[in-house]
Amino acid sequence: MANNSRTRSLSPATRLNWLLDAAVFLGAVVAALSGVYFLYFVGGYQGGRNPTYGITLLFTRETWDLLHTWAGVLMIAAVALHLAIHLNWISMMGRKVVATLRGKSGMSKGARVNVLVDLVIALSFLLAAVSGVYFLFDVRSGWQVTDSAPLFLWSRTTWDLLHTWSGVTLIVAAMVHLAIHWGWVTKVTAKMWRSVWQRSDSPESRQQQISQS
Repeated sequence: MANNSRTRSLSPATRLNWLLDAAVFLGAVVAALSGVYFLYFVGGYQGGRNPTYGITLLFTRETWDLLHTWAGVLMIAAVALHLAIHLNWISMMGRKVVATLRGKSGMSKGARVNVLVDLVIALSFLLAAVSGVYFLFDVRSGWQVTDSAPLFLWSRTTWDLLHTWSGVTLIVAAMVHLAIHWGWVTKVTAKMWRSVWQRSDSPESRQQQISQS
């Protein structure tokens, strides 16, 4: 009975938040690992001065590129849904920040740190996402990059630097955010796994397994 009550305490909204956060986390890990790969194993062409040309690390360069792209798409989709669900909270916090800046209201130190970290995450994620979308359309390479005009606003090198450093900033800020909310993460994750285990160990589940065997 005690286990069931702990499982019921996990509301549908909390479950959805956890699933969205898990999707963002998974996408972030894959995007970060593939991003580090591209930092150390740059492009180039056969016969050029790039000593890392042709080196395969677990996957081919094309596979790393696909992993990076679709992990970014997963993050963008999950974050967009996350923002849509939490619009009321965002508007409420926005009003509190404005009121605090005007001296009409006060926020605790913890709340201010949390808002600041969230702002850094939002800005760096936006820059990383926009620059990532740019590279989806700007597929030039080699001599085409140096001899062609910028596809949009800035040169490809500028977009690359923007994408790289916004990604680095996002990773650092996300680690701080995770540390701040580590208690919530571990608590809800434990309840999610407990819920999954109880479903798989329920009499209905065992009966279904017996009927299928």
